[in-house]
Amino acid sequence: MKVKERKLGREKAWGLAHQDENLIEIDPRLKGKKRMEITVHEALHLIFPTLSETDVIRHSKKLTGLLWKQGYRKVEIQTQ
Repeated sequence: MKVKERKLGREKAWGLAHQDENLIEIDPRLKGKKRMEITVHEALHLIFPTLSETDVIRHSKKLTGLLWKQGYRKVEIQTQ
């Protein structure tokens, strides 16, 4: 599974999952907990392609809540 950043305003989405490419696209303007939730959401679409949108939303919120409470965060690595 690969994650790529791309502004998704035209698609009116925060994230997209592409089954055929095993690829997740995330809008780079997302930050913090919402970014984690959308990443988990799109990953669930790839892992469980037959899961309903309602179930994907429910499970992504639960998983994000658990990970966030455990202190998981995205760290920006600066290169020189």
